[in-house]
Amino acid sequence: MPRFATHLAPLLLTWAVAVSSTARAQETPTQRAAAVDVVRRQGELQQRINASALAARLAGAPNARRDAVVARAKALWDGELQAMADDITRNPEVGFKETRSVKILTDWLTAHGFAVQINVAGLSTAFIARYTKGTPGPTLGIIVEYDALRGTTRDYHGDQHSAQGPVGLAAAVAVAEFLTSSKTPGTVTVYGTPAEEMMPPPSKTVMHQAGVFNGADVIVRSHSSVNTQRPAPGFGTCCLNIDGVRYTFSGAPAHQMTAWEGRDALTAVIHLFQNVDALRKNMRPETRIQGIIPEGGKAPNVVPDRAVADFYIRYPDEVYLAQVREMIDNAARGAALATGTKVAIDNYGSMRDGISTAALNEVAFAYLKKYGATRVVAEPQKPQGYEETGSVSRDIPGAGFSAFTSTGGFHTYEMEADALNEVGHTGFRIDAMAMAALLTDFATDADFRARVKDEFSTTKALFGDYMSALRKAYPLPEVK
Repeated sequence: MPRFATHLAPLLLTWAVAVSSTARAQETPTQRAAAVDVVRRQGELQQRINASALAARLAGAPNARRDAVVARAKALWDGELQAMADDITRNPEVGFKETRSVKILTDWLTAHGFAVQINVAGLSTAFIARYTKGTPGPTLGIIVEYDALRGTTRDYHGDQHSAQGPVGLAAAVAVAEFLTSSKTPGTVTVYGTPAEEMMPPPSKTVMHQAGVFNGADVIVRSHSSVNTQRPAPGFGTCCLNIDGVRYTFSGAPAHQMTAWEGRDALTAVIHLFQNVDALRKNMRPETRIQGIIPEGGKAPNVVPDRAVADFYIRYPDEVYLAQVREMIDNAARGAALATGTKVAIDNYGSMRDGISTAALNEVAFAYLKKYGATRVVAEPQKPQGYEETGSVSRDIPGAGFSAFTSTGGFHTYEMEADALNEVGHTGFRIDAMAMAALLTDFATDADFRARVKDEFSTTKALFGDYMSALRKAYPLPEVK
């Protein structure tokens, strides 16, 4: 290869990575077309940050101090935390009832020099654990979850939240010990966030609004995965923007032999589901609407005077989601009008886009690969904040670690089984090691921190322009 081409190759690679990331900058063609100027500026930002070169420098260079921290995290996992994860897996507790799991996690943290506060933000199974021996400096946050899924036959850890706590604890203690022994400025805080599977509203949003995450400079977390991947930079969430809406229909009771004397709330709920199905063809194809009937009456010989439909209404952005919500709300009002009942509409919670930061995601991904993660997906996936809630990742930069941990699908008994098998154990160990490496770099490398701050603040500033562009992309049809 000619010498000028040799010099040009790194620049071409940087340009190619930036273009690849920008092409996935948002989830749908409509978003990308509407916000083309924002996407262009995101691409320019990515070229300036050069996250791929940053990741290559940090993960590729020899670093004895980092390697010692990673070795300590691995030893903690192999020594006792893997067994802790297995124990929590075998004793699942659903959201806001995770008392046993929280005690196990917080007792271990207390024994390793953390000061623990339980019942934060008014949530009985939420906690904060702060390392007491650190010196002022960057605040390194680690989010851990521990709630199980609600199953029809039994509760179960089909999303492997049982391992998130032990993974985070391994990284937390390894990094905290390093900061103290090396007198490196920085502190470690572990945030215990309950009931992730009960949202919306997410407990993390409640905790964020109460100021629990104030002061954090970076936050990391782990999660189960069917492969090893990282998100593209931009705005998004793993599971679309969500409105959780409960439609409660009120009717009038009567004996079923004289049903005309009553008004059937269950029939209204059935009409609502039929109306929703009829509307789907008029909604953009990325729309997702799922509902259940948690209440439908008490006895077949009594006309139900109360029935409830519970819906998750989803779309990749919150602007078009508002249109979908109006359509579903009107479908509920129409069902009530048609059946002579009344409906109360309760938007009990929501999830919104977060910010995805390439300077963190690329370094996390590089370390996952360095420590042996398998089933690697080379291309960046859709943008998503490290928290599904959106709220936390809009205000504090962070990254998620998702090494391959299961051959089963999410929310399955197969994924729970893998939490107890080698595939899960290996992935969890890799997550802990990679997490410890990134946090060590963040505490010790000023350039890394500066790039994260630059990218995050610039992306956050672009978010308003993105929302304004989308509002022009979804005109309402004129009905004369």
